[in-house]
Amino acid sequence: MIELTPAQKRLRNVVMLLALGSYLMSMFHRVAPAAIARDLAAAFEASAASLGALAATYFYVYTVMQIPTGVLADTLGPRKILALGGLVAGVGSLLFGLAPGFEVAVIGRTLVGLGVSVAFIAMLKLIAVWYEENRFATLVGTMMFLGNVGTMTAGTPLAWAAQGTGWRGVFVVIGVMSLAIGVASWFLVQDRPGVKGAPAQAGAHADRTAWLGGLLVVMKNRLTWPGFFVNLGIAGSFFAFAGLWAVPFFTQVHGMTRAVASNHISIYFGGFAIGCLIIGPLSDRMKRRKPLMIGGAILHALGWWVWIASGALPPAITYALCFAMGAVTASLTLSWACAKEVNPPLLSGMATSVVNVGVFLGPSILQPLVGWVMDQGWQGAMDGGARLYAASDYRGGLILMAGFAALGAASTFFVRETGCRNVWQAKS
Repeated sequence: MIELTPAQKRLRNVVMLLALGSYLMSMFHRVAPAAIARDLAAAFEASAASLGALAATYFYVYTVMQIPTGVLADTLGPRKILALGGLVAGVGSLLFGLAPGFEVAVIGRTLVGLGVSVAFIAMLKLIAVWYEENRFATLVGTMMFLGNVGTMTAGTPLAWAAQGTGWRGVFVVIGVMSLAIGVASWFLVQDRPGVKGAPAQAGAHADRTAWLGGLLVVMKNRLTWPGFFVNLGIAGSFFAFAGLWAVPFFTQVHGMTRAVASNHISIYFGGFAIGCLIIGPLSDRMKRRKPLMIGGAILHALGWWVWIASGALPPAITYALCFAMGAVTASLTLSWACAKEVNPPLLSGMATSVVNVGVFLGPSILQPLVGWVMDQGWQGAMDGGARLYAASDYRGGLILMAGFAALGAASTFFVRETGCRNVWQAKS
């Protein structure tokens, strides 16, 4: 990579700051329903299945958009998709916060998912283009650590705000912030070094007329797919639980107050953030990917059985388990580095987007499915307009999430060890 001038490095900082801002918005929206699940159920008179569908709408559209986002990142460039995404997400958040009924809330949540679906892949593309290859996993881990501030603000702080000023006002404010990030991205983000006087970087962008062929190269590469299934299982179970069902589970099964339950979500994502900060640099230093992915995935899968097999636990244990499960889940972040390193460098956006589909397909399946399982055993108990479920109802949902986690752990054994370098070779 060509050495950047001080001015170009300052520009790079601005670019990454805006990409991080977009990613923060996406992470906030991803898990916010958990902290306000009771409020949403009461406001829209929703069953567990309906609430799961409302939360999962974000993941449905996010899943569908991942491969198109990878194509757009490699063709149109991150600047345009970040700007448009911020505007769409802002409108969606405003609509969700002001929704008079369930149907409008679903539309708003759908727009939010559509808008923020571009943030992560655009950020990965910018890291791949603006930084050296041997820093990729470290930088992804660092950005995910910072981005998880968004998930932590969707825990305890959101619960406090919902009790104080109301959850609707929070989403209106977040909507305005998203609009501002979108406008700023249009004027300030640069797709690569080489724009506005910087020396052109060889191979910085793909041929815009050859995107379909490039996508087929990525999708036909069998080494791309293990990372997809790792994310489907590990991220699927992680976000299905932390993004919706954890707070109801802790309050209704473990007898916690909503504030204490929300604290557990913050700890959960605090562990994930710390894990992201450690796992990438550790992998880059070890020059190994696979052992860390296998170890983290197995520990994550085993953690589910503590929730399933145990009754009420002391707070010290529940906090520690949330932190530990969050930390080991961070091993899945290496899936994007592996995908990039087994595919052509020019197609890094498409490669990372394909495996990233699993991150959102998993929760989109699990959140409503867990809710449906819980509804089957519901005995009709209500509290403040929201349904109350027994421990046995939650156990069936936890077993489903544990099964997905086991699938993710098994898939890590099929990941190609890259030695932290690009190992792709064109077939002759």
